Amino acid sequence: MKTIDSTVLAGYNAGIEKDRLRSGIGLIEFERTKEILLERLPKPPATIYDIGGAYGEYAWWLASLGYEVHLFDLAETNIAMSAALAEEYPGAGLASAMVCDARSVPRPDNSADAVLLMGPLYSITEYEERILALGESHRLLRDGGLLFAAALTPYSVLVSRLRVYHEDDTPKRRELDDPAVLSIIERALTDGCYINPEKKIANGIGSSHLHTAKALRAELAHGGFGAATVHGVMGGAWLAPHLDALLANEERRTLLMKTVRMLDTHEEIIGLSGHLLAVAEKG
Repeated sequence: MKTIDSTVLAGYNAGIEKDRLRSGIGLIEFERTKEILLERLPKPPATIYDIGGAYGEYAWWLASLGYEVHLFDLAETNIAMSAALAEEYPGAGLASAMVCDARSVPRPDNSADAVLLMGPLYSITEYEERILALGESHRLLRDGGLLFAAALTPYSVLVSRLRVYHEDDTPKRRELDDPAVLSIIERALTDGCYINPEKKIANGIGSSHLHTAKALRAELAHGGFGAATVHGVMGGAWLAPHLDALLANEERRTLLMKTVRMLDTHEEIIGLSGHLLAVAEKG
C-alpha cells in the first residue's frame, strides 16, 4: 500500500474535523446523511463499521440508536477526540475505536452489516489504492450488507468561489483572480485530481480526489459492489447566503432541507452538491 498524502493526514491530525458537521454546509451534510442512513440501514443491533469516521459524529449517533458501532480512522487525533462525545450520548458507547487504515482493517470477513466509508474515497488520491479500500469494505461486509460511501464533487470547488467572487475585497473572495487557483480547479474538473500541495486554496484540505457521480459508481463496481444509488446530500442549499442564520431558524431550515431532498437524485444537477453519498449492496 502507498502512504496517504502527507497534507491530508496532517490536516486530520491537526483536528480539522472537529465540529465540521455542526454548522453551515456541514450541518446540511450531517442531517441529510442521517436521513439516508435511517432509510437504508437494518434495524439495531446490527454491526456497523465506520471506517475513516473521523472522531465519530456518525458513530456515536448510531451507537445511541442501539447499533454495535466500531470506529476506525487513520488520524490518531481523531480517535483520541472521539472519547469526548461520550458526554453527549449518555448510556451509549462505541464497541471499539482504533487507529486504522481503510485499506487494511483488522476485522474478520463477512462481519459487518453495514460499512460507512465517509472519508477515504476523497482522502486517497491514487485510483488503485481507492479500489483497495473498496475491496476491504467488500471483504468485511456480509452478503447483502450495505456500503455507504461519501465523495466530494469537483464542480463545487468552482461554484463556491463563483458565488462569492468579489463580494468583498478579502483574499477569499478574490481567489479566482489567481492563475494558480484556476489551474488547480481546472485540473480537478478535468480528471478529479485536486492537487493542492501548498494549500493554495481551501486551507482545511490537502491534495484529494474528487468524484462525479458516474466516476463514483464506476469505482464501486470495480470494488465488487452492485448498482449504487448516488445522493447529492447538500443539493443547492449550501449556496444560500447567510447560511448559519437560515439554519438557526427552524422554519427556514426545514425549507432548505426540503430543497435538498428535491434535488437529491436528479442526475442532471447532482454534482452541484458538495458531497455525494453512494449506497451499494454486497451481492
